[in-house]
Amino acid sequence: MLIIPVERSIDWRRPPWITLGLILACFLVFVFYQGNDDELLGGAVEQYLKVDLDKLEAPVYENYLEREIRLEGQDDLAERLNLLRQAMADDDRLLLASLMLWDAGFFHYVQDNIGVVWAPEQREIWQAKRIPIQQAYIDRVSINSLGVVPADLSLSDLIAYQFLHAGWGHLIGNMLVLFLLGFTVEKALGAGKFLLAYLFCGVVSGLLWSSFNWGTWGGLVGASGSIAGLMGMYVAIFGMQRIRFFYFLGVYFDYFKAPAIALLPIWIGKEVFDHWFAGATGIAYMAHAGGLVAGAGLVLLLGKSWLQVKESFFEPEEDEQDDRFRSAYALAMSRVSQLDFEQARLQFEALWQRYPERTVLLEHLYQLAKLRPDTEAYSLRARELMQTTLARHQPERLLEVWQEYQTKGQPHHPLSAEDHNRVFFASLRKGELKTAEKVFERMRGTGDEMLVLEACRLLAEEFDKRQMTPKARHYRQLLEAPSGP
Repeated sequence: MLIIPVERSIDWRRPPWITLGLILACFLVFVFYQGNDDELLGGAVEQYLKVDLDKLEAPVYENYLEREIRLEGQDDLAERLNLLRQAMADDDRLLLASLMLWDAGFFHYVQDNIGVVWAPEQREIWQAKRIPIQQAYIDRVSINSLGVVPADLSLSDLIAYQFLHAGWGHLIGNMLVLFLLGFTVEKALGAGKFLLAYLFCGVVSGLLWSSFNWGTWGGLVGASGSIAGLMGMYVAIFGMQRIRFFYFLGVYFDYFKAPAIALLPIWIGKEVFDHWFAGATGIAYMAHAGGLVAGAGLVLLLGKSWLQVKESFFEPEEDEQDDRFRSAYALAMSRVSQLDFEQARLQFEALWQRYPERTVLLEHLYQLAKLRPDTEAYSLRARELMQTTLARHQPERLLEVWQEYQTKGQPHHPLSAEDHNRVFFASLRKGELKTAEKVFERMRGTGDEMLVLEACRLLAEEFDKRQMTPKARHYRQLLEAPSGP
Protein backbone atom coordinates (compact mmCIF):
# COMPACT_ATOMS: atom_id res chain seq x y z
CA MET A 1 0.00 0.00 0.00
CA LEU A 2 1.26 3.46 -0.94
CA ILE A 3 -0.07 6.74 0.54
CA ILE A 4 1.44 10.05 -0.63
CA PRO A 5 0.29 13.63 0.13
CA VAL A 6 -0.56 15.58 -3.04
CA GLU A 7 -2.08 18.80 -1.74
CA ARG A 8 -0.09 21.26 -3.88
CA SER A 9 0.47 21.43 -7.63
CA ILE A 10 3.84 22.54 -9.00
CA ASP A 11 4.29 26.13 -10.12
CA TRP A 12 6.78 26.06 -13.00
CA ARG A 13 7.13 29.85 -12.83
CA ARG A 14 9.11 29.21 -9.62
CA PRO A 15 10.82 25.85 -10.26
CA PRO A 16 12.02 23.79 -7.26
CA TRP A 17 15.69 24.03 -8.22
CA ILE A 18 17.09 22.09 -5.24
CA THR A 19 14.62 19.23 -5.74
CA LEU A 20 15.44 19.09 -9.45
CA GLY A 21 19.16 19.30 -8.63
CA LEU A 22 18.92 16.37 -6.19
CA ILE A 23 17.12 14.28 -8.79
CA LEU A 24 19.71 15.13 -11.42
CA ALA A 25 22.56 14.36 -9.00
CA CYS A 26 21.12 10.92 -8.19
CA PHE A 27 20.77 10.08 -11.89
CA LEU A 28 24.31 11.26 -12.67
CA VAL A 29 25.79 9.31 -9.75
CA PHE A 30 23.92 6.17 -10.78
CA VAL A 31 24.93 6.35 -14.43
CA PHE A 32 28.51 7.62 -14.23
CA TYR A 33 29.70 6.35 -10.83
CA GLN A 34 27.63 3.27 -10.06
CA GLY A 35 27.73 2.23 -13.70
CA ASN A 36 31.15 0.76 -12.98
CA ASP A 37 29.78 -1.68 -10.36
CA ASP A 38 28.89 -4.45 -12.81
CA GLU A 39 32.38 -4.34 -14.30
CA LEU A 40 33.94 -4.58 -10.83
CA LEU A 41 31.72 -7.49 -9.81
CA GLY A 42 32.40 -9.28 -13.09
CA GLY A 43 36.14 -8.83 -12.65
CA ALA A 44 35.93 -10.11 -9.07
CA VAL A 45 34.06 -13.28 -10.09
CA GLU A 46 36.47 -13.94 -12.94
CA GLN A 47 39.55 -13.65 -10.71
CA TYR A 48 37.88 -15.62 -7.91
CA LEU A 49 37.07 -18.60 -10.12
CA LYS A 50 40.42 -18.48 -11.90
CA VAL A 51 42.26 -19.31 -8.64
CA ASP A 52 39.60 -21.83 -7.45
CA LEU A 53 38.70 -19.91 -4.29
CA ASP A 54 35.14 -21.25 -4.46
CA LYS A 55 36.40 -24.75 -3.66
CA LEU A 56 38.35 -23.43 -0.68
CA GLU A 57 35.62 -21.21 0.76
CA ALA A 58 32.40 -23.16 0.11
CA PRO A 59 32.66 -25.60 3.07
CA VAL A 60 33.64 -22.75 5.40
CA TYR A 61 30.76 -20.62 4.13
CA GLU A 62 28.29 -23.46 4.78
CA ASN A 63 29.52 -23.73 8.37
CA TYR A 64 29.36 -19.93 8.73
CA LEU A 65 25.71 -19.79 7.63
CA GLU A 66 24.75 -22.68 9.90
CA ARG A 67 26.44 -20.93 12.82
CA GLU A 68 24.70 -17.61 12.15
CA ILE A 69 21.31 -19.31 11.97
CA ARG A 70 21.82 -21.52 15.02
CA LEU A 71 23.74 -19.21 17.37
CA GLU A 72 22.83 -15.68 16.20
CA GLY A 73 19.20 -16.33 15.31
CA GLN A 74 19.65 -15.13 11.70
CA ASP A 75 16.72 -17.17 10.35
CA ASP A 76 16.60 -15.06 7.21
CA LEU A 77 19.85 -16.76 6.12
CA ALA A 78 18.12 -20.15 5.79
CA GLU A 79 17.17 -19.45 2.19
CA ARG A 80 20.77 -18.49 1.37
CA LEU A 81 22.02 -21.72 2.99
CA ASN A 82 19.66 -23.81 0.87
CA LEU A 83 20.76 -21.90 -2.24
CA LEU A 84 24.41 -22.57 -1.37
CA ARG A 85 23.86 -26.30 -0.90
CA GLN A 86 22.00 -26.53 -4.20
CA ALA A 87 24.84 -24.70 -5.97
CA MET A 88 27.39 -27.05 -4.39
CA ALA A 89 25.38 -30.09 -5.50
CA ASP A 90 25.04 -28.75 -9.05
CA ASP A 91 28.65 -27.51 -9.13
CA ASP A 92 27.31 -24.07 -10.09
CA ARG A 93 30.57 -22.23 -9.57
CA LEU A 94 29.23 -18.89 -10.81
CA LEU A 95 26.45 -18.89 -8.21
CA LEU A 96 28.87 -20.01 -5.50
CA ALA A 97 31.24 -17.16 -6.34
CA SER A 98 28.42 -14.60 -6.30
CA LEU A 99 27.09 -15.78 -2.93
CA MET A 100 30.45 -15.72 -1.17
CA LEU A 101 31.95 -12.64 -2.77
CA TRP A 102 28.91 -10.53 -2.00
CA ASP A 103 28.64 -11.56 1.66
CA ALA A 104 30.82 -8.95 3.39
CA GLY A 105 30.06 -10.44 6.79
CA PHE A 106 31.54 -13.78 5.72
CA PHE A 107 34.75 -12.14 4.49
CA HIS A 108 35.29 -10.34 7.79
CA TYR A 109 34.36 -13.47 9.75
CA VAL A 110 37.11 -15.39 7.94
CA GLN A 111 39.58 -12.57 8.53
CA ASP A 112 38.83 -12.59 12.26
CA ASN A 113 38.88 -16.39 12.58
CA ILE A 114 41.36 -17.46 9.93
CA GLY A 115 43.46 -19.33 12.46
CA VAL A 116 40.51 -21.56 13.33
CA VAL A 117 38.91 -22.32 9.95
CA TRP A 118 42.00 -23.41 7.99
CA ALA A 119 45.41 -25.01 8.33
CA PRO A 120 48.48 -22.77 7.77
CA GLU A 121 48.88 -23.72 4.08
CA GLN A 122 45.24 -22.85 3.29
CA ARG A 123 45.51 -19.59 5.23
CA GLU A 124 48.43 -18.48 3.08
CA ILE A 125 46.56 -19.31 -0.12
CA TRP A 126 43.46 -17.41 1.02
CA GLN A 127 45.41 -14.35 2.14
CA ALA A 128 47.48 -14.27 -1.04
CA LYS A 129 44.52 -14.65 -3.42
CA ARG A 130 41.32 -13.55 -1.71
CA ILE A 131 42.38 -10.30 -0.04
CA PRO A 132 43.70 -8.71 -3.29
CA ILE A 133 40.37 -9.49 -4.99
CA GLN A 134 38.52 -7.85 -2.09
CA GLN A 135 40.67 -4.74 -2.23
CA ALA A 136 40.82 -4.37 -6.03
CA TYR A 137 37.17 -5.11 -6.77
CA ILE A 138 34.68 -5.69 -3.95
CA ASP A 139 35.70 -2.77 -1.72
CA ARG A 140 35.39 -0.42 -4.71
CA VAL A 141 31.75 -1.33 -5.44
CA SER A 142 29.62 1.72 -4.60
CA ILE A 143 27.59 0.14 -1.79
CA ASN A 144 30.82 -0.83 -0.02
CA SER A 145 32.78 2.33 -0.73
CA LEU A 146 30.08 4.96 -0.06
CA GLY A 147 27.11 3.08 1.39
CA VAL A 148 26.19 3.06 5.08
CA VAL A 149 27.89 0.02 6.67
CA PRO A 150 27.05 -0.28 10.41
CA ALA A 151 30.37 -2.00 11.21
CA ASP A 152 32.33 0.80 9.54
CA LEU A 153 30.21 3.94 9.96
CA SER A 154 31.33 7.44 8.90
CA LEU A 155 29.65 10.84 8.47
CA SER A 156 30.71 11.07 4.81
CA ASP A 157 28.98 7.76 4.07
CA LEU A 158 25.81 8.98 5.85
CA ILE A 159 25.67 11.80 3.30
CA ALA A 160 26.89 9.92 0.22
CA TYR A 161 24.56 6.91 0.53
CA GLN A 162 21.57 9.20 -0.07
CA PHE A 163 22.69 9.60 -3.71
CA LEU A 164 23.28 5.87 -4.42
CA HIS A 165 20.68 3.34 -5.57
CA ALA A 166 20.47 -0.42 -6.02
CA GLY A 167 18.99 -0.38 -9.53
CA TRP A 168 16.91 1.49 -12.07
CA GLY A 169 13.62 0.56 -10.39
CA HIS A 170 14.90 1.72 -7.00
CA LEU A 171 16.17 4.98 -8.49
CA ILE A 172 13.10 5.87 -10.57
CA GLY A 173 10.67 5.02 -7.76
CA ASN A 174 12.55 7.19 -5.28
CA MET A 175 12.97 10.10 -7.68
CA LEU A 176 9.26 10.11 -8.54
CA VAL A 177 8.29 10.43 -4.88
CA LEU A 178 11.07 12.99 -4.30
CA PHE A 179 9.62 15.12 -7.09
CA LEU A 180 6.04 14.83 -5.78
CA LEU A 181 7.04 15.87 -2.25
CA GLY A 182 10.15 17.97 -2.77
CA PHE A 183 8.66 20.91 -4.65
CA THR A 184 6.09 21.54 -1.90
CA VAL A 185 8.51 21.29 1.03
CA GLU A 186 11.13 23.34 -0.83
CA LYS A 187 8.57 26.08 -1.47
CA ALA A 188 7.60 26.04 2.21
CA LEU A 189 11.11 26.18 3.69
CA GLY A 190 13.20 27.88 1.02
CA ALA A 191 15.99 26.27 -0.99
CA GLY A 192 18.86 26.39 1.51
CA LYS A 193 16.95 25.17 4.57
CA PHE A 194 15.21 22.53 2.47
CA LEU A 195 18.54 21.04 1.37
CA LEU A 196 19.96 20.99 4.91
CA ALA A 197 16.77 19.43 6.29
CA TYR A 198 16.71 16.82 3.52
CA LEU A 199 20.31 15.74 4.16
CA PHE A 200 19.79 15.78 7.94
CA CYS A 201 16.81 13.43 7.62
CA GLY A 202 18.97 11.11 5.52
CA VAL A 203 21.67 11.09 8.22
CA VAL A 204 19.17 10.30 10.99
CA SER A 205 17.60 7.64 8.80
CA GLY A 206 20.97 5.96 8.23
CA LEU A 207 21.87 6.14 11.93
CA LEU A 208 18.60 4.56 13.08
CA TRP A 209 18.91 1.75 10.53
CA SER A 210 22.51 1.17 11.62
CA SER A 211 21.47 0.97 15.28
CA PHE A 212 19.16 -1.94 14.43
CA ASN A 213 21.94 -3.64 12.42
CA TRP A 214 24.90 -2.69 14.61
CA GLY A 215 28.17 -4.45 13.85
CA THR A 216 26.97 -5.94 10.55
CA TRP A 217 28.70 -5.49 7.21
CA GLY A 218 25.68 -5.24 4.96
CA GLY A 219 25.36 -1.87 3.21
CA LEU A 220 22.48 0.61 2.86
CA VAL A 221 21.95 2.85 -0.17
CA GLY A 222 19.09 4.99 -1.42
CA ALA A 223 17.29 8.29 -0.92
CA SER A 224 14.17 6.70 0.61
CA GLY A 225 15.13 7.68 4.18
CA SER A 226 15.61 11.30 3.15
CA ILE A 227 12.34 11.19 1.18
CA ALA A 228 10.56 9.75 4.23
CA GLY A 229 11.89 12.83 6.01
CA LEU A 230 10.16 14.99 3.40
CA MET A 231 6.91 13.12 4.08
CA GLY A 232 7.30 13.86 7.78
CA MET A 233 8.02 17.53 7.08
CA TYR A 234 5.12 17.75 4.63
CA VAL A 235 2.45 16.59 7.09
CA ALA A 236 3.98 18.57 9.98
CA ILE A 237 3.85 21.75 7.90
CA PHE A 238 0.13 21.34 7.25
CA GLY A 239 -0.57 20.08 10.78
CA MET A 240 -4.29 19.52 11.42
CA GLN A 241 -5.30 21.02 8.07
CA ARG A 242 -7.21 18.52 5.92
CA ILE A 243 -5.25 17.82 2.74
CA ARG A 244 -5.47 15.43 -0.19
CA PHE A 245 -3.65 12.07 -0.19
CA PHE A 246 -3.17 9.67 -3.07
CA TYR A 247 -3.28 5.97 -2.25
CA PHE A 248 -2.52 2.90 -4.30
CA LEU A 249 -3.67 -0.56 -3.20
CA GLY A 250 -2.97 -3.43 -5.56
CA VAL A 251 -4.53 -2.27 -8.81
CA TYR A 252 -6.86 0.25 -7.20
CA PHE A 253 -6.05 3.90 -6.55
CA ASP A 254 -7.96 6.97 -5.45
CA TYR A 255 -7.72 10.16 -3.35
CA PHE A 256 -8.96 10.96 0.14
CA LYS A 257 -8.80 13.93 2.51
CA ALA A 258 -7.62 13.76 6.11
CA PRO A 259 -5.85 15.91 8.73
CA ALA A 260 -2.25 15.92 7.52
CA ILE A 261 -0.53 15.04 10.80
CA ALA A 262 -2.91 12.11 11.38
CA LEU A 263 -1.06 10.10 8.73
CA LEU A 264 2.30 10.36 10.53
CA PRO A 265 1.67 7.68 13.21
CA ILE A 266 0.10 5.44 10.57
CA TRP A 267 3.19 5.66 8.36
CA ILE A 268 5.60 5.13 11.26
CA GLY A 269 3.53 2.23 12.60
CA LYS A 270 3.49 0.55 9.20
CA GLU A 271 7.28 0.79 8.85
CA VAL A 272 7.89 -0.59 12.36
CA PHE A 273 5.38 -3.41 11.79
CA ASP A 274 6.98 -4.36 8.46
CA HIS A 275 10.44 -4.33 10.06
CA TRP A 276 9.41 -7.03 12.52
CA PHE A 277 6.92 -9.05 10.50
CA ALA A 278 7.43 -8.53 6.74
CA GLY A 279 10.37 -10.94 6.52
CA ALA A 280 13.52 -10.61 4.43
CA THR A 281 12.31 -8.15 1.79
CA GLY A 282 15.56 -6.18 1.51
CA ILE A 283 13.69 -2.96 2.36
CA ALA A 284 15.15 -0.75 5.11
CA TYR A 285 11.93 -0.15 7.02
CA MET A 286 13.62 1.38 10.06
CA ALA A 287 15.44 3.83 7.79
CA HIS A 288 12.03 5.00 6.58
CA ALA A 289 10.74 5.28 10.15
CA GLY A 290 13.82 7.28 11.14
CA GLY A 291 13.32 9.68 8.26
CA LEU A 292 9.65 10.21 9.11
CA VAL A 293 10.44 10.98 12.76
CA ALA A 294 13.36 13.26 11.83
CA GLY A 295 11.36 15.26 9.27
CA ALA A 296 8.31 15.78 11.45
CA GLY A 297 10.49 16.49 14.48
CA LEU A 298 12.43 19.20 12.68
CA VAL A 299 9.28 21.12 11.75
CA LEU A 300 7.55 20.62 15.10
CA LEU A 301 10.62 21.61 17.13
CA LEU A 302 12.09 24.33 14.90
CA GLY A 303 9.03 25.42 12.92
CA LYS A 304 8.73 28.66 14.90
CA SER A 305 12.41 29.55 14.68
CA TRP A 306 15.09 28.40 12.23
CA LEU A 307 12.80 26.21 10.12
CA GLN A 308 9.83 28.57 10.02
CA VAL A 309 7.58 28.08 7.01
CA LYS A 310 7.51 31.05 4.62
CA GLU A 311 4.30 33.10 4.82
CA SER A 312 3.92 33.05 1.03
CA PHE A 313 3.56 29.26 1.16
CA PHE A 314 0.07 29.50 2.65
CA GLU A 315 -1.23 31.88 -0.02
CA PRO A 316 -4.13 30.42 -2.03
CA GLU A 317 -3.40 28.25 -5.03
CA GLU A 318 -3.41 29.90 -8.46
CA ASP A 319 -6.97 28.81 -9.37
CA GLU A 320 -8.30 30.12 -6.07
CA GLN A 321 -6.34 33.36 -6.52
CA ASP A 322 -7.82 33.79 -10.00
CA ASP A 323 -11.34 33.39 -8.62
CA ARG A 324 -10.64 35.96 -5.91
CA PHE A 325 -9.07 38.34 -8.39
CA ARG A 326 -11.97 38.13 -10.83
CA SER A 327 -14.46 38.81 -8.05
CA ALA A 328 -12.56 41.86 -6.69
CA TYR A 329 -11.84 43.14 -10.21
CA ALA A 330 -15.53 42.98 -11.16
CA LEU A 331 -16.43 44.92 -8.02
CA ALA A 332 -13.90 47.65 -8.84
CA MET A 333 -15.19 47.90 -12.43
CA SER A 334 -18.74 48.20 -11.16
CA ARG A 335 -17.62 51.26 -9.14
CA VAL A 336 -16.30 52.79 -12.36
CA SER A 337 -19.60 52.17 -14.14
CA GLN A 338 -21.37 53.88 -11.23
CA LEU A 339 -18.97 56.85 -11.59
CA ASP A 340 -17.76 56.25 -8.02
CA PHE A 341 -14.17 56.93 -9.04
CA GLU A 342 -12.72 57.34 -5.53
CA GLN A 343 -13.93 53.91 -4.37
CA ALA A 344 -12.80 52.41 -7.67
CA ARG A 345 -9.35 53.91 -7.15
CA LEU A 346 -9.08 52.48 -3.64
CA GLN A 347 -10.11 49.02 -4.79
CA PHE A 348 -7.74 49.03 -7.77
CA GLU A 349 -4.89 50.16 -5.51
CA ALA A 350 -5.56 47.27 -3.10
CA LEU A 351 -5.60 44.84 -6.03
CA TRP A 352 -2.40 46.30 -7.50
CA GLN A 353 -0.58 45.81 -4.20
CA ARG A 354 -1.77 42.19 -4.04
CA TYR A 355 -1.29 41.34 -7.73
CA PRO A 356 1.68 43.45 -8.93
CA GLU A 357 2.14 41.22 -11.97
CA ARG A 358 -1.25 42.26 -13.45
CA THR A 359 -0.46 45.50 -15.29
CA VAL A 360 -4.11 45.97 -16.27
CA LEU A 361 -4.65 47.25 -12.73
CA LEU A 362 -2.00 49.93 -13.17
CA GLU A 363 -3.63 50.91 -16.45
CA HIS A 364 -6.92 51.49 -14.61
CA LEU A 365 -5.18 53.52 -11.91
CA TYR A 366 -3.50 55.61 -14.62
CA GLN A 367 -6.82 56.26 -16.38
CA LEU A 368 -8.47 57.28 -13.10
CA ALA A 369 -5.59 59.62 -12.22
CA LYS A 370 -5.77 61.14 -15.71
CA LEU A 371 -9.22 62.50 -14.85
CA ARG A 372 -7.33 65.14 -12.82
CA PRO A 373 -4.22 65.83 -14.94
CA ASP A 374 -3.20 68.77 -12.75
CA THR A 375 -2.64 66.52 -9.70
CA GLU A 376 0.59 64.95 -8.59
CA ALA A 377 -1.20 61.57 -8.57
CA TYR A 378 -1.38 61.67 -12.37
CA SER A 379 2.34 62.40 -12.57
CA LEU A 380 3.16 59.49 -10.23
CA ARG A 381 0.95 57.01 -12.10
CA ALA A 382 2.32 58.10 -15.48
CA ARG A 383 5.91 57.58 -14.29
CA GLU A 384 5.01 54.21 -12.74
CA LEU A 385 3.29 53.04 -15.90
CA MET A 386 6.20 54.15 -18.09
CA GLN A 387 8.69 52.28 -15.88
CA THR A 388 6.49 49.16 -15.88
CA THR A 389 6.01 49.13 -19.64
CA LEU A 390 9.75 49.63 -20.11
CA ALA A 391 10.56 46.72 -17.76
CA ARG A 392 8.06 44.52 -19.59
CA HIS A 393 9.48 45.44 -23.00
CA GLN A 394 6.37 47.29 -24.20
CA PRO A 395 7.93 50.33 -25.93
CA GLU A 396 4.78 51.18 -27.91
CA ARG A 397 2.77 51.68 -24.75
CA LEU A 398 5.65 53.60 -23.15
CA LEU A 399 5.71 56.10 -26.01
CA GLU A 400 1.91 56.45 -25.96
CA VAL A 401 1.89 57.29 -22.24
CA TRP A 402 4.75 59.79 -22.67
CA GLN A 403 3.08 61.56 -25.58
CA GLU A 404 -0.24 61.74 -23.75
CA TYR A 405 1.43 63.12 -20.65
CA GLN A 406 3.07 65.92 -22.66
CA THR A 407 -0.31 67.43 -23.47
CA LYS A 408 -2.04 66.78 -20.14
CA GLY A 409 0.42 66.54 -17.26
CA GLN A 410 3.65 68.15 -18.42
CA PRO A 411 2.45 71.76 -17.89
CA HIS A 412 1.60 70.97 -14.26
CA HIS A 413 4.28 68.49 -13.17
CA PRO A 414 7.14 68.28 -15.70
CA LEU A 415 8.94 64.97 -16.09
CA SER A 416 12.59 64.75 -15.04
CA ALA A 417 15.51 64.43 -17.43
CA GLU A 418 15.87 60.77 -16.42
CA ASP A 419 12.22 60.11 -17.32
CA HIS A 420 12.70 61.69 -20.74
CA ASN A 421 15.98 59.82 -21.20
CA ARG A 422 14.31 56.42 -20.77
CA VAL A 423 11.72 57.35 -23.39
CA PHE A 424 14.48 58.67 -25.65
CA PHE A 425 16.33 55.34 -25.70
CA ALA A 426 13.08 53.43 -26.24
CA SER A 427 12.37 55.67 -29.26
CA LEU A 428 15.82 55.01 -30.73
CA ARG A 429 15.46 51.24 -30.29
CA LYS A 430 12.14 51.36 -32.13
CA GLY A 431 13.53 53.59 -34.84
CA GLU A 432 11.04 56.34 -33.96
CA LEU A 433 13.41 59.23 -34.72
CA LYS A 434 10.67 61.87 -34.86
CA THR A 435 9.57 60.93 -31.36
CA ALA A 436 13.22 60.82 -30.24
CA GLU A 437 13.65 64.40 -31.49
CA LYS A 438 10.58 65.52 -29.55
CA VAL A 439 11.90 63.85 -26.41
CA PHE A 440 15.27 65.48 -27.00
CA GLU A 441 13.66 68.92 -27.05
CA ARG A 442 11.97 68.18 -23.74
CA MET A 443 15.29 67.06 -22.30
CA ARG A 444 16.93 70.32 -23.33
CA GLY A 445 14.36 72.11 -21.24
CA THR A 446 15.37 70.23 -18.08
CA GLY A 447 18.86 71.75 -18.03
CA ASP A 448 20.63 68.40 -17.59
CA GLU A 449 23.61 69.16 -19.86
CA MET A 450 25.21 65.70 -19.58
CA LEU A 451 22.10 63.78 -20.73
CA VAL A 452 21.38 66.35 -23.44
CA LEU A 453 24.94 66.08 -24.80
CA GLU A 454 24.75 62.28 -24.93
CA ALA A 455 21.32 62.34 -26.60
CA CYS A 456 22.53 64.86 -29.16
CA ARG A 457 25.52 62.67 -30.05
CA LEU A 458 23.29 59.60 -30.47
CA LEU A 459 20.87 61.48 -32.73
CA ALA A 460 23.75 62.65 -34.93
CA GLU A 461 24.97 59.05 -35.27
CA GLU A 462 21.50 57.71 -36.07
CA PHE A 463 20.90 60.31 -38.80
CA ASP A 464 24.36 59.57 -40.21
CA LYS A 465 23.46 55.87 -40.47
CA ARG A 466 20.36 56.80 -42.44
CA GLN A 467 22.37 59.21 -44.65
CA MET A 468 20.19 62.12 -43.53
CA THR A 469 23.07 64.58 -43.72
CA PRO A 470 21.27 67.87 -42.89
CA LYS A 471 19.77 66.39 -39.73
CA ALA A 472 23.10 64.88 -38.71
CA ARG A 473 24.86 68.21 -39.29
CA HIS A 474 22.24 70.01 -37.21
CA TYR A 475 22.89 67.80 -34.16
CA ARG A 476 26.67 67.97 -34.58
CA GLN A 477 26.36 71.76 -34.43
CA LEU A 478 24.31 71.44 -31.26
CA LEU A 479 27.07 69.31 -29.76
CA GLU A 480 29.32 72.32 -29.80
CA ALA A 481 26.83 74.32 -27.78
CA PRO A 482 24.40 71.87 -26.09
CA SER A 483 22.82 74.56 -23.94
CA GLY A 484 21.99 76.80 -26.85
CA PRO A 485 18.54 77.36 -28.36
